[in-house]
Amino acid sequence: MSALTAEDLERRLGDPADDTNPYGFAAAVARDERDAFPEELCAELVRAGFHLNYLPKEWGGTLESFDRSLTLVRSAARRDVNVMPATMFSIIAATCLQLHGSVAQQQRAAEILRGGGAVAFALTEADHGSELLGNELRYNDGVLNGEKWMVGLGGRCQAVYVVARTGERGPGAFTAVLLETAGVPAERLERLPAPRTDGMRGIDLATLRFHDTPVPEGALVGRAGEGLEAAVKAQQAVRLMSMAGSLGIADSAVRLALDFAARRRVGRTTLVESPYARRELGVAAAALIAADAAALGAARGVHVVPESFSVWALAAKHVVAEAADDLIRRCGTVLATRSVLREGAGGAGLFQKLRRDSAVVRVIDASTLANLRSYAGQLPTLTEGAAPADPAALATVFTLDAALPGYDPARLDMFARGAEPVLAGLPEAAADADALGPAAPLARRLADEAAALAGLTRAAREPGADPNALVDAAERYAWLHAGACCLHLWRGNRDRSLYGTEPGSTGWLAAALGYLLARADGTDPRRHGELLAPALDAALALRDAGRLFTALPVRLATTPIGA
Repeated sequence: MSALTAEDLERRLGDPADDTNPYGFAAAVARDERDAFPEELCAELVRAGFHLNYLPKEWGGTLESFDRSLTLVRSAARRDVNVMPATMFSIIAATCLQLHGSVAQQQRAAEILRGGGAVAFALTEADHGSELLGNELRYNDGVLNGEKWMVGLGGRCQAVYVVARTGERGPGAFTAVLLETAGVPAERLERLPAPRTDGMRGIDLATLRFHDTPVPEGALVGRAGEGLEAAVKAQQAVRLMSMAGSLGIADSAVRLALDFAARRRVGRTTLVESPYARRELGVAAAALIAADAAALGAARGVHVVPESFSVWALAAKHVVAEAADDLIRRCGTVLATRSVLREGAGGAGLFQKLRRDSAVVRVIDASTLANLRSYAGQLPTLTEGAAPADPAALATVFTLDAALPGYDPARLDMFARGAEPVLAGLPEAAADADALGPAAPLARRLADEAAALAGLTRAAREPGADPNALVDAAERYAWLHAGACCLHLWRGNRDRSLYGTEPGSTGWLAAALGYLLARADGTDPRRHGELLAPALDAALALRDAGRLFTALPVRLATTPIGA
């Protein structure tokens, strides 16, 4: 099967604004009200081969590059983000098996996944959350005992990758097993619905209880003691897909707000031309461009410098999730009463689903604090022992028509080892003042603030420092890193149109940098109101042309929501 493209998928699924479309917004809102799993939509996606887009070709999948997969998943998720976990929760288990599974285990997982089945990933426990070293489920004497919670597709999976305690202390105390669920008696493996979530309603999240559950010979994955390390590495890949979910939600939220503001009249003008709404929508559009650039850089970067992804993925996930949360709030301000309606015409019911879904995606693979803490300890290496700039790597990542090397999960690492090129290449990129135009002072400020991160990190580690200082520095790093991604993206593609603007245009870049610098400083991006206007103009043009809000826009099957 050839790789499915986003435009193929759009044509196949039709206009989501059509209330009679079973793959559209109205159907998604109706499922949400019933807490229903998206059975019909997922079945159509499997028929289209959507579920193969993250599987390597040697497994019978169609993965070409993660930037292509990012766009494809966004296209599906803009209709209903529930399709992401419903069809792709197995990406973590699949990556773990790529990292350290036997050939037989990989072949069996591939067989299940090609057929549209699921291999669940059982890591977290209710009593310990993100404190993984405290997990208690044990694997001893050939049996599993304990409980895992919030296991994606745990109620319907054909197999489950379980990270279980086999020792007493440290990361090496955990081992992984791959357990097929068929034939396991219910009294040995209970599959119970997990607590219901406010967003992403109807998704199969389960609590798995193991009672002396027998583990067959050959089910051990890799060597004893390496289960947690493989799981943590694999979660770097799933963050790419969670970013796609956030961006899909963000696309629909901005589109819904723009559609409403373009037709709503306030006196003699439309709402979109009124100063307050225009400023709010400008912030939302700049946030979406910034998030898109950060996610696109990460999706391409994992092919080029996967060794740095233990930081890059986490920083990008933070920016994308927080920017999506912010822009949804701004869009809600413009929609006003319509942002809280559960039913009615004009897209009512959709926005409140988007808002609740976004809140779940924001924490689905790690809480905000856990995400920042995961790389805060690496900041000294990143800011004080920075690697020299790698122009070739930067060019490959950010020049969007540059061929990417194949994805090699074996190169993922627990810790970045001085190979992260984005901030290292920032001084040279920011020095291109003549071409940067109005974005030049923002680029110089970005470079200066990135250079100051080393001092912030040192101060945060001094005795008596604010206990939150290192986490705060990690958050600042994320926003500045995203700014550098925007600058490199512009620099690598000056000869092509980005975000529907003229080649070499710096308006969108200045808007994104203004937004990201404000977020890094903890200030309201609205103070950069004039800088943000080109982002809104770009978003309106893409909306009018029926294109996805991304650097290289995809043609959508769409009409204005609520028209």
